[in-house]
Amino acid sequence: MTFSLSRLLHLLLFFSCIGGSSTAMAGIRVMSFNIRLGTAADGPNHWDLRKERVVETITKFQPDLLGTQEVVYFQRDYLVDQLSAYESFGAGREDGKEKGEMMTIFFRRERFEKIDGGHFWLSEEPDMIGSKGWDAALPRLVSWVKLRDLKHPERLPLLFANTHFDHQGEVAREESALLVRRQLASIGSGCHLVLTGDFNADEGSVPYRNLFEPGVGARVLKDTYRLAFREKGPGEGTFSGFAASNTAGPRIDWIAVGESIRVKSAAIDRSAFEGRTPSDHFPVTAILEFP
Repeated sequence: MTFSLSRLLHLLLFFSCIGGSSTAMAGIRVMSFNIRLGTAADGPNHWDLRKERVVETITKFQPDLLGTQEVVYFQRDYLVDQLSAYESFGAGREDGKEKGEMMTIFFRRERFEKIDGGHFWLSEEPDMIGSKGWDAALPRLVSWVKLRDLKHPERLPLLFANTHFDHQGEVAREESALLVRRQLASIGSGCHLVLTGDFNADEGSVPYRNLFEPGVGARVLKDTYRLAFREKGPGEGTFSGFAASNTAGPRIDWIAVGESIRVKSAAIDRSAFEGRTPSDHFPVTAILEFP
């Protein structure tokens, strides 16, 4: 009987500690995911053959905030239908409405309320809809929302922004990083900040330095993955080309946060189905803690 009581007390203490750890690890879950254009001629990797796997990958992580890239209108509509717990916000890069790729944002409706939102283009004229900047091959934009945390209404608002830098224009990527910092500093004054995107540039590149180095631009940003993993290692590539084994390339998908946010964890999601990834990019994730 003495042993049983002692054992019971030990188990109660154990589960109490587990419960405390779970609470301590709670945070805002963020995912950035380039889902690959649904109009691309990808054969066995066509959107219609993998769209359920994209949703499965998203729902497995259960993000509170999701930034998607390379989304066209019918992909957005599918995700909106499947991700019923989320509100979405985005616009086509060509006309500011439905035409062209969207950087569609999703946020969990029970956690956040949108209090503002908008878009700006990555060009010398960021307010001009459809404008193409510098040496970019295509128009590129940033979509953003300001959110109120319904669980913690006393917190500062959260500015959540999502983008996709040009795949060809080297100058465009460098200038886009500087523009993003300036614009987010202005739009996000008095806000916490989270930025997701496919930046088409590796760590250490000029666009990376322009986005993250102190003293460059108007807002301090931090790379969540590098804060979680201080030393750069092998196998950090985020472009899969639909092959789960393709991990050796550059880390071009990032989640950036403002200086007030603590990074609890970060990861590259290597989800695969019979050796094929749900998109030609691995999604990247982070769990964040806000003051």
